[in-house]
Amino acid sequence: MSNVLSLTTFLPILGVLLLLFIPKDSKGVLRNVTLAVTVVTFMVSLLMLNGFQTNADFQFTENLPWIAAGPFVMRYNIGIDGISLWLVILTTFIMPIAVLSTYTAVEEKVKEYMICLLLLETGMLGAFISLDLFLFYIFWEVMLIPMYFMIGIWGGKNKIYAAVKFFIYTMVGSLLMLVALIFLYFKGMEAGITDFGLLNFFSLKLDMATQIWLFLAFAFAFAIKVPMFPLHTWLPDAHTEAPTAGSVVLAAVLLKMGTYGYVRFAIPLFPEAAHKFAPLIATLAVIGIIYAALVAMVQEDVKKLVAYSSVAHLGFVMLGVFAFNVEGITGGMLQMINHGISTGALFLIVGFIYERRHTRLITDFGGLSKQMPIFATIFMIVTFSSVGLPGTNGFVGEFLILLGAFESQLRWWTIVATSGVILSAVYMLWVFQRVMFGELDNPKNQKLLDLNAREIAIMVPLLIMIFFMGLYPKPFIDKMDPAIKKLVAQVRVSSVNAQVIPAATQMQMPAGHPGMEQMPAGHPGMEPSSAPSVVPVVNPHDAK
Repeated sequence: MSNVLSLTTFLPILGVLLLLFIPKDSKGVLRNVTLAVTVVTFMVSLLMLNGFQTNADFQFTENLPWIAAGPFVMRYNIGIDGISLWLVILTTFIMPIAVLSTYTAVEEKVKEYMICLLLLETGMLGAFISLDLFLFYIFWEVMLIPMYFMIGIWGGKNKIYAAVKFFIYTMVGSLLMLVALIFLYFKGMEAGITDFGLLNFFSLKLDMATQIWLFLAFAFAFAIKVPMFPLHTWLPDAHTEAPTAGSVVLAAVLLKMGTYGYVRFAIPLFPEAAHKFAPLIATLAVIGIIYAALVAMVQEDVKKLVAYSSVAHLGFVMLGVFAFNVEGITGGMLQMINHGISTGALFLIVGFIYERRHTRLITDFGGLSKQMPIFATIFMIVTFSSVGLPGTNGFVGEFLILLGAFESQLRWWTIVATSGVILSAVYMLWVFQRVMFGELDNPKNQKLLDLNAREIAIMVPLLIMIFFMGLYPKPFIDKMDPAIKKLVAQVRVSSVNAQVIPAATQMQMPAGHPGMEQMPAGHPGMEPSSAPSVVPVVNPHDAK
């Protein structure tokens, strides 16, 4: 299907139109229609897997006229490659689960809540498929509005504070990115680029000073979304106050907008600047890993503990991405998906227990394994996934990240970051022990009921993915591998400004050198030149 991307992206909008005709008092109908729309959207998105060709090209593309206003030309330009494919599938996979979690958790303004969820899905999908910079920015902003309302209307006691903080942080970064987009467009016009098409700007040659300023603008917006230390402070508040479905979507998909933004936009558009700032970003990522883990260890609110764990996990993703090699970026992409599954599952678990006890304080629990054995078993599996136990999805991503980063210029950063794996085991196993074991001293805990059929049904797909990705990640890696190799080659060749050595002493790269096989003909930086023959000095490990 040539229009499968548009159909997947805008099906939720059709769902919104359906909801408008359903009375507010028909809460069950509103939930069921929303669930049906998200399930159909997921099924349609699976058509991409069937038709996706394992290569580095963008597929299912659509490129249609959209806006022409003076010198600005925007097109409806969409497509996916192996990098964005799994993030689109993750989004459509998570949304029915998020909707199911609302069946008993949300009783007020159900219609408005469901509309927000569907609008949010369209915004997230649109951002992942956009190949027009302006179109990407539109979808980026669309995501902000429904999440703001979900936190501000259906959140906890400090919901207004958390919602406003989330909005201000995100808007500041977005405005800087908008300024950078407009400036980049005018630079492109000088080089003959006539629209906001992303692929056109990959070949645009910018001087180092321009790259640095533009990279900083993009990187700041994406760092807020990740979020990276020290721009992370909005996340614990947003997670703690958001309703369960909001926290699940925020953790599983929205945070990936930041890491995806680096991979799709900031790094390939400004490769020299990305290399220049790699040590700084790696340092902030490692600080985030250690700091967030230590802060998580002292949390008394289990939801805030899970929120800080997200900061630590996404610090690993950033470390892998800025290793600039295939292993590191592959690990980072896998960990984006893994984090969405395992941390989304953790927020659901917190939501289940909160609905029963109306408290999230760890000290209010204890001995629940005796009262809720099914809940305890599922909590244990998700905990193992979160700490990266071999055999679960979390292990594969973290292993590749650490392997890729260690083989790059980030070796010492990797050694320090490895301690974050140990710390994550400490705080996750400790919270599991305090909640699940001990005596059932509190009479309220003695009356708790185990998970019902709906709640088990919510968790089963996540548990299947935890083990499937942990035991057999090959299908996921195979689909993204050509696109990642192309990205690595693009970034490295575009960064030839690094160092050069005389032709008489240079080491010749053999034909078919790893990382170079995906180099398209006429790739920027590969044009014939009359200049003396030079090669970049590159760590041979980085070419993997």
